[in-house]
Amino acid sequence: MHNKLNRRDFIKTTSITSLSVATIASGITLTTFAQRKNPVTNAKRWGMLVDTNKLTETDIDSMVDACQKEQGWGGEKYSIGNQKPTWIRKLKVKDKATGKISNLPLMCQHCEHPPCVDVCPTNASMRREDGIVLVDKHLCIGCRYCMMACPYDARSFVHENLTEQKEHMPRGKGTVESCTLCVHKVDNGEQPACVVRVNSEAVIFGDLYDPNSKINQTLKKIQSTQIRADLNLNTGVRYSGI
Repeated sequence: MHNKLNRRDFIKTTSITSLSVATIASGITLTTFAQRKNPVTNAKRWGMLVDTNKLTETDIDSMVDACQKEQGWGGEKYSIGNQKPTWIRKLKVKDKATGKISNLPLMCQHCEHPPCVDVCPTNASMRREDGIVLVDKHLCIGCRYCMMACPYDARSFVHENLTEQKEHMPRGKGTVESCTLCVHKVDNGEQPACVVRVNSEAVIFGDLYDPNSKINQTLKKIQSTQIRADLNLNTGVRYSGI
């Protein structure tokens, strides 16, 4: 008797180094290197807490810069300005009642119930067992349904030809991309690049399920919120001070 393992189960359970190469268009190939120290399981859920009272505008600019350098986006020349990728961006939020203005970084919120996954016709948009939402560039057909479904406008479409891509983050013209929480670093026990760059209590990353984790302990002590909490998406990214 042969045990069958479908693609989703393979992604959830594999803990070996794998090499995958695919051609998505004439002359364009995507190569993915995946290496994990431990299998991905639902025993963890990765999340991020952003304290807007402690985070400065300069900090947010640094987070954007760190993301660009780590993932290899933002350096291309664009035929149209509004085609630029926006893996993470700086927003100003104003409280209508008090007039208080807060600056915050907005990226993929890594929802427990991600609308982008629900509408994807090819299963390119996926949520790992540990809560990280990703796009499989080998399966993405560029329909952009996920972009329309995302209430955070957190996904970008690649319009331009790309060069000098990172091995850990394949990108391809005609595909969708978004924040990955630096999954290649997280899988090796490291912190996302934007968190490392800030290096302060303003941004905390960790396991939301671990009662002893710094993020879990902090969330128990302070008031925090989800952006568009009314949608009941149970986001992995939380904010305080807004």
